[in-house]
Amino acid sequence: MATRPANCCKAADYSPRPCPSATCLTHHSIHMPLIRPSRPPDLAAITAIYAQHVLHSTGTFETEPPTLAEMTARRDDVLTKQLPFLVAEDAGKIIGFAYCNWFKARLAYRYSAEDSIYLSPEAQNRGVGRALLTELAARAEAAGVRKLIAVIGDSANAGSIGVHRSVGFEQVGMLTSCGWKFDRWLDVVLMEKVLGAGDQCPPHALGV
Repeated sequence: MATRPANCCKAADYSPRPCPSATCLTHHSIHMPLIRPSRPPDLAAITAIYAQHVLHSTGTFETEPPTLAEMTARRDDVLTKQLPFLVAEDAGKIIGFAYCNWFKARLAYRYSAEDSIYLSPEAQNRGVGRALLTELAARAEAAGVRKLIAVIGDSANAGSIGVHRSVGFEQVGMLTSCGWKFDRWLDVVLMEKVLGAGDQCPPHALGV
């Protein structure tokens, strides 16, 4: 079921825009990264970025990189629910992506969404992650989401925890030693960010 903005929330313009952070301008690039909705031609780069995280990081607990077809199906599922799937583009190159999807598949979860965000190495420490998450939260709110949830692999993942905290997420829990990757036990950090009216008024969804 597609979500819609709550009646008590204001609509806004969420057209593609440059990264708002001045830190995005470094000696690595003269271009301001553009945060925009993803397109089918972006999927090869998205798949490659995610594969690097699967193979070399603890931020995701997947151990085998998904195929292009699988990543295409995941994006299609997000868009079918009318939720955002964004990319950061720098000088014509995709350097990061972020999206959200229902926290769980059951219908009652449709106003709570789990975010996912991944950057290429050259995008790190430039404010790109913060820009992606800021725009993702704005578009998720416009789609009717009342709460964004971050399920972060590895309690030592200071980068992901920090960028979520920088845009208003709060840590609400931790699952200890629940993942096994790279021959060690890994925690999961749970964070959340209330969007719009939160639980102060009932949601409204077309046809529900």
